[in-house]
Amino acid sequence: MLDIVALKNKVVNNYIVTREDALELVNADLNELTKQANEIRKHFCGNSFDACTIINVKSGKCSENCIFCAQSKHHDTDIDIYPLIDIKELKEKTLLLYGSGLKRISYVASGKSVSEDEFINLYNLIKDLNDEYDDINLCVSLGILDDKQIRMLKNAGVDRIHNNLESSEDYFTEICTTHSYSDKLKTLDMIDGENVMVCSGGIFGLGETFEDMIDLAIQLRNLGVKSIPINVLNPIKGTPVEDNEILSNDEVSRIIAIFRFINPDSYIRLAGGRLLLGDNGRKAFQSGANAAILGDMLTTDGLKLEDDLKLLDELGFKIIY
Repeated sequence: MLDIVALKNKVVNNYIVTREDALELVNADLNELTKQANEIRKHFCGNSFDACTIINVKSGKCSENCIFCAQSKHHDTDIDIYPLIDIKELKEKTLLLYGSGLKRISYVASGKSVSEDEFINLYNLIKDLNDEYDDINLCVSLGILDDKQIRMLKNAGVDRIHNNLESSEDYFTEICTTHSYSDKLKTLDMIDGENVMVCSGGIFGLGETFEDMIDLAIQLRNLGVKSIPINVLNPIKGTPVEDNEILSNDEVSRIIAIFRFINPDSYIRLAGGRLLLGDNGRKAFQSGANAAILGDMLTTDGLKLEDDLKLLDELGFKIIY
């Protein structure tokens, strides 16, 4: 039987958890697992908490067929559909969030990629905002990017580029067939992690196995990803997974704990689906998570900022930017 405490002690001494180790954690005692995962988090990251918020800058009519996504044109869902929002309006939205104390803000656009005009408009706004405000941290999630676009985003002062791998390479074709896992890997490989951080994680509750989850966690470790969003499927009516069973709080906590063992010094971020957990993520934050998207998600509501800040304070976290 796996000794979780002994494995934790090895991890804090820079042991690299193997796939075989991680598979044993799938059936380990949950309370002990989450406790030791949280100890790993404290050792490598202290009480630092990475908070961000997102703005949905372009919604719906996505050409891709990701089975979980309400914004895909392949699914009949009831969402707001709009092109890239007016840049002046976007700047106002950004500064409103910035003024509320949320200094890490990500622009998220639907679609496999943005058009050249859309990219230039976002690039110019990001550059202007970074020139005006020294302590603003702007991130983007714009789908598949090329090398020139990534270099331009670095030049504009983008702090992070997000592109979720979603699941293991083996399971990805069950999630999406209109673009490939290698398309995503090519984008991530072009990002210089020293100047622009990579933000990449997955979504769980799609029918994947724990083996798929572990393979994703190891893939992210191999890529050196330090910002890892954990999304819990919120089954949206009209998508192919509308009838999927929602993951329990215990299942999510186990996923986070295993991710922490495999990626001991990363920011493991509660993202979409946190409202489904029933406790606003309290248990997950005690299982090794130390980051979150605060506020609304892309097509679903989030939590009140004041409630999140109260919870994080109760748990002893200190927000960093």
